Amino acid sequence: MNQPPPRPPWQGLLQWGPHGGAHRVALRAGLSVLVPLLVLVLVGRVEWTPYAAFGAFTSLYGRNHARPERAGMQVVAGGFLTLAVTLGVVVSLAPASRWLVVVLGALLAAAGSLTSDAYRWHPPGPLFLVFAFAVCAMVPAVPTTVPVAAGVAAASVLVSLVIAHVGALGHRDRWHRPQLPAPRFRDALEAPGARAHLVRHVVALLVAGAVATALGWQHPYWAMVAAVTVLSGPDLTSRLTRGVHRVVGTVLGLAVAAPILAWGPQGVWAVLVIVVLQVLTELVVGRNYAVALLFITPLALMMGQLVHTAPAGPLLRDRLFETVLGALIGAVVLLLVPDRAGRSDR
Repeated sequence: MNQPPPRPPWQGLLQWGPHGGAHRVALRAGLSVLVPLLVLVLVGRVEWTPYAAFGAFTSLYGRNHARPERAGMQVVAGGFLTLAVTLGVVVSLAPASRWLVVVLGALLAAAGSLTSDAYRWHPPGPLFLVFAFAVCAMVPAVPTTVPVAAGVAAASVLVSLVIAHVGALGHRDRWHRPQLPAPRFRDALEAPGARAHLVRHVVALLVAGAVATALGWQHPYWAMVAAVTVLSGPDLTSRLTRGVHRVVGTVLGLAVAAPILAWGPQGVWAVLVIVVLQVLTELVVGRNYAVALLFITPLALMMGQLVHTAPAGPLLRDRLFETVLGALIGAVVLLLVPDRAGRSDR
């Protein structure tokens, strides 16, 4: 039977998925970001907000799962996010850490991809782990920051878990112990195309991070994260489509980010803007990724501005250039390293 021809990668730009209870996920995500960031701003510890923000990503896992399975997935994912934050702070203490971030970030992407498949995470892939590690590795730190970062991230994970399951606290019959998933690393490694996919992560992130670092760009992890995004998806067409979404959505998202950065909210106002953007992101990310990037782009920029204010012009330019670079490198690696590469695909 003849297979239908693959659809063009840009066709998915116009597709709009079902709502799927996104308002519940958006509310949980918004509160999970609001509580730790607001507390840290009010107590004068703005420099700790990146660690809390990445811990809050725990709330994004298991959005379509029943409460016990979601709780188990979030416990595991939250633990790995805390480890990624901690590792990033440790790396930030090393000399020439910018190049170390590229190498370790590429290895972490492969390990995170395998871990995601083994635990069957949703959303799948290592994007949040790589993002958490790379950002925290770029934030200046001292040795005493390591336990602080780990503690803040872990506390934020705990807050996310409580918020995600607060609906069951008042109903004993609705409370069930979290069902911790059993990892299947062997199955994940032996799946068709698995080894080739690990190779793609290492190569794409090494190249993207190295080029951005060699060019002296200030946020080379943006190129690495864009490369990870392109590698996500079950097949070549969906991955290339996601890359197109990333670039087009980022370009449009910069237009949304520009007036927000020109306004320059700080402190509590910045936190409120971040929360609104997080909620809007979760309302649409499962329906159209390009549209979600209208909010993801200013969200990422505002997270950085909360800690350290930078001129808006260079910031917007770097976001565009590094996203395009990472997406292009990811697409090239996808085409050069096919799924049939590797012993497991025979």
